[in-house]
Amino acid sequence: MEIWYFNKGFNYSQDGPGNRLVIHLSGCNMHCPWCSNPEGIQLSGGKSVDVDKMLAEIISCKRLFIDGGGVTFTGGECTFQKQALAYLVKGCNKNSIHVAIETNGTCELDNELFENIDLIICDYKHYNEDKLFSVCGGNKLGYKNLVSYIKSGKKVLVRTVLVNGFNASESDAKEFAKRFDGLDCKNVQFEFLPYHEYGKNKWEKLGKEYTVKDGFVTESTVRMFENVYKKHNLKTIRS
Repeated sequence: MEIWYFNKGFNYSQDGPGNRLVIHLSGCNMHCPWCSNPEGIQLSGGKSVDVDKMLAEIISCKRLFIDGGGVTFTGGECTFQKQALAYLVKGCNKNSIHVAIETNGTCELDNELFENIDLIICDYKHYNEDKLFSVCGGNKLGYKNLVSYIKSGKKVLVRTVLVNGFNASESDAKEFAKRFDGLDCKNVQFEFLPYHEYGKNKWEKLGKEYTVKDGFVTESTVRMFENVYKKHNLKTIRS
């Protein structure tokens, strides 16, 4: 079985705890206009490798997974290659390697995949699923799936990229926070990431139009979101 990826490398505590091997898998079912990795949207945009070869490489890195580190599968959208990802995750679990995935939330909770995952990092881009679908595509199951992730009892990090004109007003913050009222969020953390243009040059090199205009937000906007969430007893972090 083959798996497609377009980048991999180490970082510390940015995509899960400790020192981590972060593997960007190819393919995505969404087309967010601010995507920082547009080269990973198409499956064919990456390189293919046998899953056993990739698993062997991950295992060979175990001594580097210090401070609770491990492997993080991201994208693209890592669950786009669900079968191959499930195989890798199971192999990591058998070798006592901490596993995190970063997902857009469009994949339903599935025991074959999720039972072997230690941390789910889930993007929550907008509380209004119609608006999200019109801008980013995908499907309209994001909130439903996110609730399933939270109810599973696993550790969940919910990340929201704040984009001016899309989801970054005070009323947006209040609507976001309200969606978690009544949920047991003791194993959940929330993080707000200000919009950036790191992917703009990539879009242009791919011959694609970068359509986001005036998407930047201020530090005060990030703090405002954090304060609104704290009023709802939701734990916010900065990594």
